This record gives sequence, structure tokens and C-alpha cells, in this order.
Amino acid sequence: MYKIVLMGRPNVGKSTLFNRLIRSNRAITHDRAGITRDRMEGIVKSKYHRPFVLVDTGGITLDSHYQVADGPEGIRGFEKEILRQAEEAMQEACAICLVVDGRDGLMPFDEHVADYIRKLGKPILLIVNKVDGMEREDIMCADFHVLGFSMVAVSAEHGNQIRYLENLLVDLLPELPDYDEEEIMNGLQEEDESILEKKAKKAAQKALKEEQEQEELEEINSMLEENEASISHSSHLSNNFDDDFDFENANQEEYLIDFDEAEFLKSAQDFQTGEELADFVDNENTDELPVLKREKNNKNTPLKICLLGRPNAGKSSILNAFVGKERMIVSDLAGTTRDSVDVPLLWQDKTYIFVDTAGIRRRSKISDTVERFSVNSSLKSTTKADVTLLVIDALQGLTAQDKRLIELLDERKTPFIIVLNKMDLVPAPARRALQKQFSETLSFCQHVPVMPTSAKNRYGLKMLLPMAEQIKEECSVRIGTGQLNRAMDLVLTKHQPPVVRRVRPKFYYLTQAESEPPTFVFFVNDADRVGESYLRYLEKSLRRLFAIEHAPMRVHLRSSHTKNSDKANNKKKNEGIENKEQSQYIEQKPAKEEKEKQEKKATAGKAKAKPSGRTTLKAALRNPNSPQSRSLKKALRKKKA
Repeated sequence: MYKIVLMGRPNVGKSTLFNRLIRSNRAITHDRAGITRDRMEGIVKSKYHRPFVLVDTGGITLDSHYQVADGPEGIRGFEKEILRQAEEAMQEACAICLVVDGRDGLMPFDEHVADYIRKLGKPILLIVNKVDGMEREDIMCADFHVLGFSMVAVSAEHGNQIRYLENLLVDLLPELPDYDEEEIMNGLQEEDESILEKKAKKAAQKALKEEQEQEELEEINSMLEENEASISHSSHLSNNFDDDFDFENANQEEYLIDFDEAEFLKSAQDFQTGEELADFVDNENTDELPVLKREKNNKNTPLKICLLGRPNAGKSSILNAFVGKERMIVSDLAGTTRDSVDVPLLWQDKTYIFVDTAGIRRRSKISDTVERFSVNSSLKSTTKADVTLLVIDALQGLTAQDKRLIELLDERKTPFIIVLNKMDLVPAPARRALQKQFSETLSFCQHVPVMPTSAKNRYGLKMLLPMAEQIKEECSVRIGTGQLNRAMDLVLTKHQPPVVRRVRPKFYYLTQAESEPPTFVFFVNDADRVGESYLRYLEKSLRRLFAIEHAPMRVHLRSSHTKNSDKANNKKKNEGIENKEQSQYIEQKPAKEEKEKQEKKATAGKAKAKPSGRTTLKAALRNPNSPQSRSLKKALRKKKA
């Protein structure tokens, strides 16, 4: 894939333009000059044109003799390294974009950089940045016609004329070779045949999987009868330190990466995946539990490895040792790396992507906004990577910040390896004390491997890649529910859960909820009765059964039958309350009837009291048709008669 590089003096908006074109905020941008140091690569994609690689570089400061001049404070002391990286990017690129600042006008540094890149003989496009209004384009671009390059005015911050600039960049790419119609038809036929082959492979894999599921039970029974337990471990991938190892007189062929086999990819997108690495496992005999089969998730994708650690721990040095060249800027000053840079590597027909990140200090010591952005980008890179290499300075040992990072990665269940760098500087008597310190500190995450290395002598680097492959494979494991339940029976038979409050917890079944990392859920009658010690026993047993040695694992307990029992108890309680209310109502009803009967008996022998004349007269006057008025009328008639 072709490359186009962005060049220019510091603080002209190259990183902002880079983020705008790749549609992602990968590069750190700030008003301060000299933020970018290492070069970064990103893909410019669109459905209207073919993709290409865009390279962002640091600001270049050259004098009239094309020598490095003093730059701003952010890059002071790194001017030569930045120029060297820019030269490497220009050699790999097919075109160059010179970015200038339209507000400042033509500066002497712009003229020196223009004269410097004109000698390369490659297509050059002049980009006048920070032109916020197109009505001011003629005024702000007038000074730059002297350079003699084809020019375009844009505003990277506001996005003015970005799509037009993208079309101009596509025009700078070399033309693709023409193909004959016969070649195109032959290619289409080959694609159709490849699709049919893929479908046939999928059908064969499905049939093979069904046969394996049928044979699983027989194989497990045979393993139980033979009682052969074999767990995969590799002796050369152990966590033990070699106290008597001589770094100076060591045979480097046994420990170094063979750089004749390794190839630093020219582009981050030229991925060619090969066969999987062999399983680096050693033999450890245990008579406790048998090893069961697990399904492998084979995805032909490049393995992404993130380098994390405190400042000046040697992350960039390890990356340069892997690549075999000075890809990243390295210095004795802490905080040299600021951006999270992706660097691809092809080794033994296998593609790896290393992500070098900025050093992480304590939050209380971070006062600069740029450093805060760098730390956030570093922590975000661990979530996107497959495996994280936590680099620790062996001379300083385990510091409080290293312990915080270990706790953070373990809490997030991030697959990681602890890399002890600068082991060549540690004297032999102090290595045993260092090993003891690590064994005591990592008691809560014993599955994490500790790999002693030396970036200077490149000792131990060859063992990191197989370990990372093994952890990635263990994270993507998928185990069937049938196998898990048979494994649960084996584990519970060997050691039953302890009795809690006179009741022993009852386990119903086990299932795998998700992978990456593997997450297992035990369904029990009451999760509160299962202690943490027994939960650790279950996790260790699953690791032994399915050979999950170094990958993180989540084990959850879920109460599956307590809800139903609670519902039944609530129903019983409600029924009891209703019965009580009904019994109270039944008891109250005869009491009321008895009261009414007693009142009737008391009033039965007594004559009813006659109403007085006043009340009858008032009632008759109110309503002439009332019984009182009628009786009064009859009484008056009798008196007249």
C-alpha cells in the first residue's frame, strides 16, 4: 500500500490534519509546539477511492545549510532523531505533503524545508493550513506562491476543503497497472473456486466436530480408567530466574530473534498471516485430575501486543530490539514517548503489531495536560491489544506504581506478561531476592508469567512471542457444556464444598458464558454459602483440567433455585395472611348476629314510643302527602264529626 508523508516545521497542524484525514483521534494535539516526536501511520479509507497510508512526522527545524537547528522546548534535544525518522518516512513514501501555517505566512524554516525536500524528486503538494475562511484564501496564500508547488488551502480544525484535499492526495498515488479481460475473468473464476473450497472446508469441519462430540464421552471414560494426568507446561517458559547466567558471554543464538527471518513491514497493512506457532508446553505430571480437550478458536489475524509500564522502563528499547532498527526514539530522559505508536513485525510467517505507549506515572505527579492525554491513550491501548507486556525495571524492583498497574490489569482481566527488563544490570546474588519479592507480591495472580529479559543484549526476547501466542490461544478457548459438567462432577467428587450454617452448598450445573477472557458460571442453590477459598479451588481445578495456565479467568456463582423457593415461601406467607383474615371475618360475623338478636329480644316486650304532636305537625307541614299529614287529617275529621 502506497504512503504519503506529512512534513513541515513544528506547530503547523500536521497531527490535526492527520487525525482529520484518518477519521480518528490517534495523534495527540495541543496548542504547544513540539508535541509529536515519533512518526505514526494511519489508513485513509473511503468508498470513493482506493485506500492509502498517511504518515505523521514531528516538526523539522533546518537552517540555510540544511543542518538541524534548535527547535521549540517540546522537541529540544530530539531534533536529529526527528529528522532521521522523517527521512526514513520520505524514502518509503511515494509523495510528500508540505504543511505550512497560513496565519504566520512564509517563514524561513518553511523555505529551508521546501528546498530540502525538493531535492528528493518526488511529487510535492503544498497544504496551507489554518485558513478558516475561504474568503481570505487569496490573502493568506499569496506568500507561498514563491515556493512553486501546487497548493491547496484547508482548515484541519474546522474541516474546510478536507474532502477536496483527499481527492488531491489520491491523484498523487501511482496509477495501477492495466489488466487484460482474460486475466480479469481468470481471476474471477479463481475467486469462485476459492469460495467453493471454503464452503467445503466449513462443511467438513462441522462434520468432524459432530464426530468429536460423540467420541468425547468415550475418551473421557478411558482417561479416567487409565488415570493419566498430563498438564502442558514449557520448561523454557518458566518464571524461575537463572542466578548464574552470564549475560556478556552468553550464546546469543539461543536467546535472540533471528533477524534474517524477521522482516520489518513497510506498511502496517501488508499483513501476511502464516501457520500458527507450535504449542510451547512442558510436561508436569499430576495424579489429581485428567486433562480434557478444548476447542481452539483459530483466527488468522495479527497478534496485537501492547507495551505498558512506568517511564524509562525500556519499552521503546524492547520494541527496537524486536524490529532490529531504531524505529522509536530512545533516550535517558523519562517521558520520551508520547503517542501510542503501532509498529508491525513479520517473524516466522507470523504477523505481530507492537504498540509502544507512553510511561505511566502516579496521578498525583501528573500536572501537564499532554502527559495526561498520553496516559489515557496508554491505558486505552491495553483494552484494544490481545496481550499486554508490563515492562518493569529490574534495578528498581517492584515499586508502588508497578503494583497498581498489576492490580489494574488483574481487575480488568487483561491478558498480560510481566517483563523484567535490564536483568543484565542486576547482580547474581540479588536475583534470588528479586524472585522472592515477585512470588510474594503476585500471590493474588499466580497465573501471570514473569519473563526476565535484557533489551540491550536482547536476552529473553525470543521467548516472549511464543508465550504471547499461548496466552492468546488460551483466552479464545471455547469448552462445551457437556465437558464442563463432567469436569464439575470430577472436581466436586474430589473435594466437596464445606458445610456453611449446617447446610452444604449444592451445585447444579456449569456453563461457559463468554470467552476472551474465559468466563465460567456455576449455578448453585445459594451462592452466599460458597467461600472464596473454595472458589479459588474451583478456578485452579478448571485451569488444570483444560490447560488454561496463564490466561485470566472469571468464575461466577449464580443462585438459580433460591428465587423459586422465595416465591413459594412468599405464596405460603400470603396464603397464611388470607386465611387469618378470613377466619377473623368468620369469627366477627356470628358476633354481630348475636348482638342484633339480643337487641331484638330487649325491644320485643316494650311498646313503641309514640311521636309527640310537635314532631308530627312539623312533618305534616313539610310534606302534605306524608303518613303524618294523612293521620292528622283523619284526626281532624273525627273531631268535626
